[in-house]
Amino acid sequence: MLNSFTKIFNKSLNLPCTPLKLARNFATPTRFYKNTSILKSEGKYEITLDQRKLKTPNGTPFYVENEPLALAVASEWNAQKNKIIQSKMHITTLCNTVLDNPNKLTKLDIVNYIVNYLDTDTILYQANEDEDLMKFQMAEWDPVIEWFNKRFNVKLKKSIQMDVSPISEEDKTIITKHLMSHNFATVNGFMYGVDTLKSVILTLAATEKFLTPEKAVLLSRLEEEYQSGRWGRVEWAHDLNQLELQTRFSSVILFVYYNSQSYMVREKNILG
Repeated sequence: MLNSFTKIFNKSLNLPCTPLKLARNFATPTRFYKNTSILKSEGKYEITLDQRKLKTPNGTPFYVENEPLALAVASEWNAQKNKIIQSKMHITTLCNTVLDNPNKLTKLDIVNYIVNYLDTDTILYQANEDEDLMKFQMAEWDPVIEWFNKRFNVKLKKSIQMDVSPISEEDKTIITKHLMSHNFATVNGFMYGVDTLKSVILTLAATEKFLTPEKAVLLSRLEEEYQSGRWGRVEWAHDLNQLELQTRFSSVILFVYYNSQSYMVREKNILG
């Protein structure tokens, strides 16, 4: 009965009959537009795909607050080839999340999530079972922890025991105040970065320009890089993973930067 329904449904949409091909059609839609443009409307910026205005997954009209961010989103859509690979459009995804807010989170919800992540931050827990690895971590991670403590006037301490919190409640309060000073869109960007690197410290170090995005990603994968250097690496697998993380995290840096700045708009920009 299910197969019969699938065939009827496919025929009505003029789609292939197999469920796998049906899923692929929905997962990777064909590019249906030629040109990508931006336009200013009531002080905000919208994206157009030919004559159609872009909308979020929930059907909300898509808009951003400044021109550089609009250009970044338009560039992602313009870069799509025959198929629209939405999972590769990280800035668009972040904007959609801010507009739709599917989990109905407040700014404080997101900030609390980020601050509590410090309890398990990647670079605060260093290995003690491998002396060479520990020396490697100390050489690469300790300067970042030192910078973080000076920058935010906190006293985070590295640990080798997961049952001991490396951050006090007082320090959490300081970081909370800092994050709350940013707008809703920016803290969404921070959260996306933290989930990408598994580190609040590396995310803030990169957004504050202490680290490049590439360096932050490398430091988040330090143990993997160490083990690869010791036992050998599968080039394509490790390289693809690193490049994907760099792409995601670089998008975070741009998103945070654009949402933290004020811009003067001089003229309409169109991407062909």
